[in-house]
Amino acid sequence: MQYKKLGNTGLTVSRLGIGTMTFGLQTEEATSHAILDRVLDAGVTFIDTADVYPIGGTLETVGRTEEIIGRWLPGKRDQVILASKAVGKMGPQSWQQGASRKHLISAVEHSLRRLNTDYLDLYQLHSDDAETPIDETLEALDTLVRSGKVRYIGVSNFLAYRLALALGRSDTRHLTKFVSVQPRYSLLFREIERELLPLSAEQNIGVVVYNPLAGGLLSGKHQFGTPTEGTRFTLGSIAGRYQDRYWREREFATVEALKDLAAEYQTDLVTASIAWVLANPTVTTALIGASRPQQLEQTLAASELQLDPTFKARLDELTHEYRFGDAAR
Repeated sequence: MQYKKLGNTGLTVSRLGIGTMTFGLQTEEATSHAILDRVLDAGVTFIDTADVYPIGGTLETVGRTEEIIGRWLPGKRDQVILASKAVGKMGPQSWQQGASRKHLISAVEHSLRRLNTDYLDLYQLHSDDAETPIDETLEALDTLVRSGKVRYIGVSNFLAYRLALALGRSDTRHLTKFVSVQPRYSLLFREIERELLPLSAEQNIGVVVYNPLAGGLLSGKHQFGTPTEGTRFTLGSIAGRYQDRYWREREFATVEALKDLAAEYQTDLVTASIAWVLANPTVTTALIGASRPQQLEQTLAASELQLDPTFKARLDELTHEYRFGDAAR
């Protein structure tokens, strides 16, 4: 396993992290614990979760993933970097979501209880709450850091200009700054290369990537047509979102071309896809996931794979159109 500093902090994290959003719905607790054991044994130190997980669930299931991790964590807390997120809807009331002072301070207390810990290494805004003044959000997060309940703060699913605005306001107000961003990034989704990654590089912001396998499409196991049962493309409330992101003829055609290219270089497409993400010098960590421990072998291998420069250049060229989103169609 390789390791890297998270942005301009002194915090060292593994270049592969474990994403846990399926724990408690797609993946039962015993299997979830086995997955956590396997990645920890492989040197993965970064565990990423969120209060709304498991993904695809309802208000009746929110918090279940953190509880599963919390029952695994005793005796291992000093071995891992634990990250969670808030902003998503956690209850029926209007104030039980978003980035208000009221919700964030309440949300972190609930996450700490579920996770069976007294602090989080990284606390992230799961998405941008444009209805709450950014100063209010930053003040609340600064309070959490100063209280010792949170060590560092970050964001996920932010546009580059909103992250830049938040960094500027933190400087102006002398508040704790965001040290990381968690965007979607893969061979099939490269739009962040245009603005968010350059901003992160210039400001030395850590980049923790999710969906490096495009929701599993880059596994090459899917066939275009009816989405595969038991995958994110059919999972509860998020099935439509994942189908909208990736389930298109263009993406399937690209995957077939990528499979042929990977075979030419005698490597697995899963391993190559994640290694390609890690080859970007601005990327700190890529989040991997699995529904059973055996699925981790190909993804864990990416930490050690150094892509041949010609192979990487051909991967770049083959997926260049995905830097421009829908405009490329």
